Amino acid sequence: MNAESLAHLPLPQKDRLKHIELRLRFLGEVRRPDLMQRFGIQSAAASRDLALYKELAPNNIDYESRGKRYLLGAEFAPLFQTPSSQVLSWLGEQLGDATAPSSDALLPCLAPSRLSSPGLDVLACITRAIHLGQVLSIRYHSISSGESSREIAPFALLDTGLRWHVRAFDRKSQEFRDFVVTRISDPTPCPKDTPLRHERPEHDVQWTRIVELDLVPHPDQPRPDITLMDYDMLGGVLRLKLRAALAGYALRKWSVDCSPEHCLRGPEYRLWLKDHLALYGVETAILAPGYPPGKEQAT
Repeated sequence: MNAESLAHLPLPQKDRLKHIELRLRFLGEVRRPDLMQRFGIQSAAASRDLALYKELAPNNIDYESRGKRYLLGAEFAPLFQTPSSQVLSWLGEQLGDATAPSSDALLPCLAPSRLSSPGLDVLACITRAIHLGQVLSIRYHSISSGESSREIAPFALLDTGLRWHVRAFDRKSQEFRDFVVTRISDPTPCPKDTPLRHERPEHDVQWTRIVELDLVPHPDQPRPDITLMDYDMLGGVLRLKLRAALAGYALRKWSVDCSPEHCLRGPEYRLWLKDHLALYGVETAILAPGYPPGKEQAT
């Protein structure tokens, strides 16, 4: 079937084919129940869609009879061109039809453009490793230490609002760390190597720890009543629960004054962290605006 024939497929079927490709490329596998649950179709219809995709792109998909699943082909080449922003939205929000042109927006909605987006081939390798529980060999480019070879056990993506990171255990430093996705090159899966027990997310203290943060209107900013309205603060407090690994990024993104004496000035600081000690032991607290240096060290 040529590109012209593909273009004339019914839009609902094209949406399902795109979903197959997304799961293959970014999760490494797709099963009939994935289509059945996502689109509310029967098993026979899901089988037809998978057979059609294999007909269109035979090198993109392999069937594994033991696991009754379809796997990424060794010579994968995407049928559909999908912007990275839409892929990241699908990954982050699980919007299976976020890439479908038939899914029109209900009203115009604008957002600031990202200055940095990861390459899809690198991102796909990382997301497959997360989904399949694989170890990756990578080249990482660090501002502080330059280029180095590393082996990482990735388990989650982090959207900081500015860049995409992958949370992983780093075998070089023997620590859990955040890696900026755009600084990763040459990711290669290690198929015979799986994360060791201490490399799994349940042993990442910063990941498993949940911090409770109380944000209030900045005491030195005018019109606190408007801040209360903006953030729908019940009782004058916006209470958040965040993973420690994300807290510092979030506080920086929201321009929250985290200084003990609310000393930061500027119209962007509409919020103040009521108790800076809530960040004690949080490694990402070094990113929080105004947080006292040295206070982030864990006991």
